[in-house]
Amino acid sequence: MKNVTDSFVSLGYWPSAGSFGFNTDILATNPINLSVVLGGLIFFGKGVLSDLLDNRKQRILNTIRNSEELRGGVIEQLEKARARLRKVEMEADQYRVNGYSMIELKVLNLMNSTSKTLEQLENNKNETIHFEQQRAINQIRQRVFQQALQGAIGTLNRCLNTELHLRTISANIGMFGAMKEITD
Repeated sequence: MKNVTDSFVSLGYWPSAGSFGFNTDILATNPINLSVVLGGLIFFGKGVLSDLLDNRKQRILNTIRNSEELRGGVIEQLEKARARLRKVEMEADQYRVNGYSMIELKVLNLMNSTSKTLEQLENNKNETIHFEQQRAINQIRQRVFQQALQGAIGTLNRCLNTELHLRTISANIGMFGAMKEITD
């Protein structure tokens, strides 16, 4: 390795007597080399560079055009979405209003139904009470009548003879039958 670097370093010391060599004078060689390289690049690379720039320009223009088309599509979709949102909001408000109305109507119907049911229950209770009262009154009447009849029969049995007794029994049976027809 050392030999290779020594050989390159020693190239700078060769005399330039018509042979190929390196000029180590930086100020003399750089502007000339740069102008030759730049001139070659401009002359030979002008077409390639302009083609590259034109291609790049076309790609940028195509990208801008595509972006504008996408932007237009997105704006159109945004407007459609906004229109759908407004429509859905209106429907939601309508459902909300209708829902509240339906709830109020159902509450009113429930209250009316409950009121009618309570009224029917109250009527049934009153009818049941009236029926039970009538039944109790009829039972008391029958007991009082039976007791009175038994008391009268007992009194008659002690006071009457057999013939009078049979006539009284027949009359009482007739009265009892007439009373029974009146109460039925």
